Amino acid sequence: MPVATMPLHRAAQGQPPPRRAGLRRAARRLITVVAAVVVGAGMLVAPAHAAPTPEEIEAAIDKQWEQLEPTIEQYNKVRAQLKKDRKKAEELQKKIEPLALQTELALNRVGDMASRYYMTGPSQEIGALLVNVKPGTLTEQLTYLDRLAAQERKELQVVIDARAKFDAEKQKLDALIAQEVEQERELAAKKNQINAEIKRLQASMPKTTVKVSGCPTINGVVSSAARTAIQVACQQVGDPYVWGATGPNAFDCSGLTQFAYKAAGISLTHFTGAQWNEGKAIPRSEARPGDLVFFFSDLHHVGLYLGGDLMVHAPRAGKPVQVANINNMPVAGFRRPG
Repeated sequence: MPVATMPLHRAAQGQPPPRRAGLRRAARRLITVVAAVVVGAGMLVAPAHAAPTPEEIEAAIDKQWEQLEPTIEQYNKVRAQLKKDRKKAEELQKKIEPLALQTELALNRVGDMASRYYMTGPSQEIGALLVNVKPGTLTEQLTYLDRLAAQERKELQVVIDARAKFDAEKQKLDALIAQEVEQERELAAKKNQINAEIKRLQASMPKTTVKVSGCPTINGVVSSAARTAIQVACQQVGDPYVWGATGPNAFDCSGLTQFAYKAAGISLTHFTGAQWNEGKAIPRSEARPGDLVFFFSDLHHVGLYLGGDLMVHAPRAGKPVQVANINNMPVAGFRRPG
């Protein structure tokens, strides 16, 4: 039986040979796999932008301060010189005012004399001089009149020269003052710019970090009450110890802890034994910044724990509120207020 065959033109228009189609499908799959690998690799190597640590923020603030402090001192220098120059300008102005008045009066006298000569002529002056003149005195009186005119001119010229000198000095001072005012403005703008950057950096400090002058930077403060208590207690560093005192300018040990937690809205009794019972017992291994740390078997001393074996406390008479190591005294235990 004869075998049917496909016409040549039908074969040319049909499906591509199986081998070529398979190669195309394999190429597509390979491209897809490679693309996925590239994307995945990109995702793996993409750098993670971790938030800066408190130490890195502190370093950035220190760097900004290195720029700010010279600017502040230059600003102070310009302001101090500006103050001196303004004072000099005021003193010159006081000298110029009477000279200006003298010049005006002298010019008025010259003007009056010129007006008289213009209205009546010089003959009237000479005629007045010749009235009742004795022989031999005319030359003498004419010479005297000439001397009077010369003296008038001389006095006027002295006043004008003095005023011109002061005016020139004041003009120089005014130009210098204008230059210093511009410098002051530029330095103030630079200071404000750096200050704004410092404030931005300070605001970026994690909420769990407490930084107060007088205490070390404290990390890991998870309670808002503890954060407030630490800030308030650290602000008292340097205040004197006075027994029975609860602030705001002097403290004893339990008075300081009471004052600090009162600012956080937590009431503590002004007595170490009561504060021990008012707080939750915390093992030393779990102590956190803001906890109260007690000392001696009778609990007669207390401080506010800062972490890292440090505390802020009111030690004793003669020693102000300060930061100290808790291991300097026998630790009785820790309590967490609130």
